[in-house]
Amino acid sequence: MADSDKYPIESGRRRFVKGVVGAASLATVGTATGVGLTSVTSSAGEGGGVTRYKALENIAGPAPRGMPQIPIEIDGSGTIKGIWPEPKEVQRGSQTITVAETDIGGVTYSTEWFQYCGVQTYAGIAPDADQENSFLSGSNTPYSWQQEQLSSGDPLKVEHFQDYKEWGNDIGKSGLGKPAMGTWRSKDTKSTIPIQVIRSTKVEEMAKNDPWLKASTAQGFIAWLDKCTHFCCVPAYKAFPGSAKFNAEDKIYCQCHQSVYDPYQIVDTTFVSLPRPSGDSGSESGSESE
Repeated sequence: MADSDKYPIESGRRRFVKGVVGAASLATVGTATGVGLTSVTSSAGEGGGVTRYKALENIAGPAPRGMPQIPIEIDGSGTIKGIWPEPKEVQRGSQTITVAETDIGGVTYSTEWFQYCGVQTYAGIAPDADQENSFLSGSNTPYSWQQEQLSSGDPLKVEHFQDYKEWGNDIGKSGLGKPAMGTWRSKDTKSTIPIQVIRSTKVEEMAKNDPWLKASTAQGFIAWLDKCTHFCCVPAYKAFPGSAKFNAEDKIYCQCHQSVYDPYQIVDTTFVSLPRPSGDSGSESGSESE
C-alpha cells in the first residue's frame, strides 16, 4: 500500500499535505474537516503561560487534552450566546495586560482558555474585541436538520432544539442529545472561531449537583471551542458513520486522527497557552460587529 494511501477509508481520515498550514485555513469552518497547525506567536505577546480551564475530556486518540468549554447564557429571545467577560487590565509579572475573566460557579473563567491552535491571533478572541456573542449557524454542517432549517449566519435558538430528547440521525443511539455546529465572535473577521453546542438531558442531570455546570450551562445546553487539541482539526458529535469503528459513534469524533472526546465528562485541566500578539485587538484586520 502506498504511503499516501496508508489510512483506510473507513477511518474517515483526511490526507494531509506536508508543510505548515496557517490558522486561517479554518476561515470557512462549518464543515467538520478543516485542518490547521498551531500558529507560532511571538514570545513578546501578551498573556500565555500555564492556563487552568474546564474541558470536555479527551478519552481516546492522540489529543493531549480536552477541548475548552464555553460558558453560555440564553437571552430573552431564546438565542444561545457564549459568555464573554468584561475586559480589564491586570498585572502579570512585569507586564500590564488586558484580560477578560470572571468568576462563574466558583471557577475563574478566562478567555485565555482559547489561546491555542492559533486562536490567540484571531480578532474575535482579543479580550476587548467588540463582537457579537451569539452562536451563529455554520455552513455545510454535517447535520441534515441544520441544513434544512437554518442558513449560515442564523442565530442558534432554543426553539431549534425542541426535539432534543428524541433526536437521532442513524449514527449511534437516538435521544442522547441534539447537536449543532456554528461560529462565535467572528463577524467580518478573516478567521472563524468554530463552536459546537449540544442540548441533552445528560447536561441537565450533570448541572444539578455541579456548581460550575449549573452556572455555565443553561436549559440542557453545553458548548465548547471546536478545535481538536491534537492538530487543530474541527471534530463533531454524532456526525460521522465511520466513528463507530472507533467506538465513538456517541461521542465527539475527530476523523483526522481519531481523537475522541466525551461532552458529558467535564474535567479541570491545564495547558501552556501561547501569548496573544502584542496589542489587544489580535493580528487581523476586519471590522467588528455592534
